[in-house]
Amino acid sequence: MLRDASFASILLLASSLVAHAGGDPALGKKVFNRCMACHDAATDRDKVGPHLLGVVGRTAGTLHRLGIVAKKALCAAGLVWDEANLAEYLKAPKLKVPGNKMAFGGLTNDDDIANVIAYLKADPKP
Repeated sequence: MLRDASFASILLLASSLVAHAGGDPALGKKVFNRCMACHDAATDRDKVGPHLLGVVGRTAGTLHRLGIVAKKALCAAGLVWDEANLAEYLKAPKLKVPGNKMAFGGLTNDDDIANVIAYLKADPKP
């Protein structure tokens, strides 16, 4: 019976992840407004934080002139910003990469996270 419950839990988790897969770039752009004080996703202009144009597939900590502590934390994490790593980071930045300097606490809504990732993956619109 425990085996059946575990299998059911795995199926529920998998269906939840599939429901969030893809996301909506237009909705993601609206959610990204919370990030715009520190990040730009439409150009390669750095702000307080690195630009996020083309972030999906980029190795963490390789592009921006971050402070040495933040850059070390990101580089030491050895992350490539794929969808899974972005989702975990957007949910809890300090847990995913201890020592990073991002002041934002994270997004709590899985749909918001999927939508932001879809926005970051989309071609920028002028």
